[in-house]
Amino acid sequence: MQIVGYDPARPPTDQPAQPATLHVADGGIVQHLELTPKTELAYTLHDRHCAGHSDDTSHHPCPNDDAPHCHQHTRTWACARCTGDCNLPLDACTDEHAIYLAAFAPDTFKVGVTRSWRLQTRLYEQGADRGAHINTVPDGRIARQLEAEIASTLTDRVRTPTKRQSLATTVDDHAWTALLDEHDPLDTYTYDHGPQLDTEPVAETLATGTIRGTKGRLLVLDHNDTTYATDLRDLVGHDVTPEPATRDIQASLGSF
Repeated sequence: MQIVGYDPARPPTDQPAQPATLHVADGGIVQHLELTPKTELAYTLHDRHCAGHSDDTSHHPCPNDDAPHCHQHTRTWACARCTGDCNLPLDACTDEHAIYLAAFAPDTFKVGVTRSWRLQTRLYEQGADRGAHINTVPDGRIARQLEAEIASTLTDRVRTPTKRQSLATTVDDHAWTALLDEHDPLDTYTYDHGPQLDTEPVAETLATGTIRGTKGRLLVLDHNDTTYATDLRDLVGHDVTPEPATRDIQASLGSF
């Protein structure tokens, strides 16, 4: 068995809303496990290698060591670092785009772009606590150009440790309001992802425990009196056995 992928949760604004899922392949067949609160997850992680190729139901393994995917199975997203200096290489580039701001508690704010119809889905799947729609433009090239301008003073990327820290705090309303005053948003959004924590969870790559919830690609688990946060991407590629992990891992002080 191998963990070959995941999907972040989709927001209640989508119809229907969907929980995050973990994709586990066994004998070429892919199962999509819903990561819903109070569900018990019990996998022991083993060696990690390329997750190969999979679709909704089938999986084609790959023995290459690179994980989560080797160069043969890595898709390069043309827009990853685009700043609008392009010839609209993808069909999606000609769609109407939204420029947005996203807040990650307490006071990390980023700018981003997405196709207009995906705006709230994009904010939610990143794990944003708040969002603001600040502009709508005819295509992706214009959107990237405007994003690059704003990114000269505001980040366009938020790392996983920052998102993990946001699990145990709330947005600085004063700082967020001040930012919105600079951009005159068309609409604003507030999201409740579910896990309510008093302290920051321990960072660990783990697939054993009682699920507290997910936030973006962070999976929050309770295991042996400690709360952990696992980046779902770090699970992809691991061979697994369907049994609880028993290895020694870092625990919080409250577990002693």
